Amino acid sequence: MALTRVYPGSELRGLQEDFNRLFTSAFPRLFGAEEGLQRGNWSPAVDIFENKDTITVEADLPGLNPGDFDLSIENYTLTLRGERRFEKRDEGDNYHRVERSYGSFMRTFTLPSTVDVEDIRAEYKDGVLRISLPKREEVKPRQIQVAVKTEADATKAKKAEAR
Repeated sequence: MALTRVYPGSELRGLQEDFNRLFTSAFPRLFGAEEGLQRGNWSPAVDIFENKDTITVEADLPGLNPGDFDLSIENYTLTLRGERRFEKRDEGDNYHRVERSYGSFMRTFTLPSTVDVEDIRAEYKDGVLRISLPKREEVKPRQIQVAVKTEADATKAKKAEAR
């Protein structure tokens, strides 16, 4: 007699895969098949790095003009929001594939309390937004001088206190 393993839910998983195949082949433009035209959500890629003086945020915003996005800060939360619009070139154009995503976006970043929010700088060049977040002076690392005392210094100090 052979043992047959039964995995709960495996029949349902197979049924779901059959339905997915049916809908993507019958309605490719609605259910995201490879060849269908799509309008997707877009969110700009961001790099964040720091050194001893600043935290830097770089966001890729290709094809956007400075008026297409805005940058704000409130309660140590940095917000970048905007929209990349799809602009059809000509009424006679018949697009076969649109792989670049378009639409509204919003990215928010919680900043550490070490950032000096009054001195934030931003520049936009060649599709890259670069935001410099300087650290407050009192939180920057600094060297502490250590005084070295000898046994003779300690003896002198005790004698001076005794007087």
